[in-house]
Amino acid sequence: MIEEMSAFFAARVEGYDEHMLTDVVGCREGYARLAQALPADARDVLDLGCGTGLELDALFARFPDLRVTGIDMTEEMLRALREKHPHKALRLIRGDYFACDFGRGAFDAVVSFESLHHFPRAQKLGLYRRVFAALRPGGAFCNGDYMVETEEEEEALAREAARLRAEARVPEGVFVHLDTPLAIAAEEALLRQAGFSNVERLLREGNTTLLRAERD
Repeated sequence: MIEEMSAFFAARVEGYDEHMLTDVVGCREGYARLAQALPADARDVLDLGCGTGLELDALFARFPDLRVTGIDMTEEMLRALREKHPHKALRLIRGDYFACDFGRGAFDAVVSFESLHHFPRAQKLGLYRRVFAALRPGGAFCNGDYMVETEEEEEALAREAARLRAEARVPEGVFVHLDTPLAIAAEEALLRQAGFSNVERLLREGNTTLLRAERD
């Protein structure tokens, strides 16, 4: 059964951290690698789809005084994050990161982990351009996500998602929990198209891939 995105995660908030750390191959290592991939002088970070803050656990271990703006659609997830880090400099926004204003040159880094694999190429390109604009010179965008190896896999998953949406009569623009990951090469190409000059693949474990893109 197809579930609306926010409701899907609200129903699973209790066991979410354990599931990600123990059941999703590559996540535990990915969180640690993401923290090491941030610029050494990072002070202000934007987290897209911050959820319960699993990536922030690692970031705060390296940068205790980090200022974080986190965006997520699910209030239950944000509540769990607030409870986990009550004394950190958190500005949490319940909303859609495709609709939120990130500002220009406001962040040293933008991060996202296991959030963006529900969206198509065109939507991601627009988002990545806004991420690029939100970064200060020398900043980095670190995206750890579910990615596939080939365009054939990408296209097959997209077709299946479209079939399920049509079958369930989901209106256009409604976010539902369906996985439509892109091929790694497609993700890298979108980042370069958005303006990033140096795109590195830092981790590939299972289907979990960590990309780091720098702004000159």
